[in-house]
Amino acid sequence: MFIIKHKKIFIGISLGLVVLSIISLFVFGLKVGIDFKGGALTEVDYTGVRPDQVSLDTTLNTLGLGAISLQPTGANGFIIKSRDLTDTEHTLILQTLSSNGQNPLQEKSFNSIGPSVGKELTSKAILAIILVSLAIICFIAFAFRKVSKPVSSWKYGIIAVLTLLHDVAIPVGVFTLLSHFKGVEVDTLFVVAVLTILGLSVSDTIVIFDRIRENIRNRTEATFAETVGKSLKQSYVRSICTSLTVILVLLSLFFFGPVSTKYFALMLTAGMFFGTYSSIFLASPLLVLVEEWQVKKQNKKKK
Repeated sequence: MFIIKHKKIFIGISLGLVVLSIISLFVFGLKVGIDFKGGALTEVDYTGVRPDQVSLDTTLNTLGLGAISLQPTGANGFIIKSRDLTDTEHTLILQTLSSNGQNPLQEKSFNSIGPSVGKELTSKAILAIILVSLAIICFIAFAFRKVSKPVSSWKYGIIAVLTLLHDVAIPVGVFTLLSHFKGVEVDTLFVVAVLTILGLSVSDTIVIFDRIRENIRNRTEATFAETVGKSLKQSYVRSICTSLTVILVLLSLFFFGPVSTKYFALMLTAGMFFGTYSSIFLASPLLVLVEEWQVKKQNKKKK
């Protein structure tokens, strides 16, 4: 099949995109939201018509209180994320939001998130990603336990996790650009997006791996590379159609959904796109590459 024949090109494309994403992460970094670094979270609800968000954003940024994030909530409310505020600064923000009483509002909640809470959330997020990756390796190794030749079952799990790292690294690279040029901050939705990408992407990879397993069991082709190529031919249309359906929904959420979930939807869209790419153009070619490396190693031993 074309993909297996030119596997080194597709693997090279993936490697290049991952390297660029890592460089972007180190050069630009990520703007961390108050969920991780601590700050103040205020929620207000207007008794009348909610003012225009753009004009409020402009006014709030002239107060000299640092970066302030304004997110619509409900029909008439806003959630305001900012650094820790004094009582005077808190009152000033409320006065600005109400245009000095011209737009009456009700403060529904005001919470201060300390740095210690942010550090705890960061460590839990990292732990969750690590545990999910380990669980995926164990699951795939168990599911493919009867597949020992020509590639061991645990290697299927390792390759699946490598593709998952690819699927997460590239959307994170995209997010670093948004963070640098658009000021988008990393919050809990970012972690949810990463975990969702892991789940969606691995399911696509497992479907193709399962088809490879069935074809190996039935011995339909002469070589392992031919078996993988046939399995891809049987699976790629289904994978692409399924992913396109999800991507269309996510794009609808991005263009027509609330501002608070806009970049969450964009990151999931990138994750779905590159997850589908990796399942077809990376995971299976890597299996063939591992098998070819094993054959070369065995031939050297015989010599």
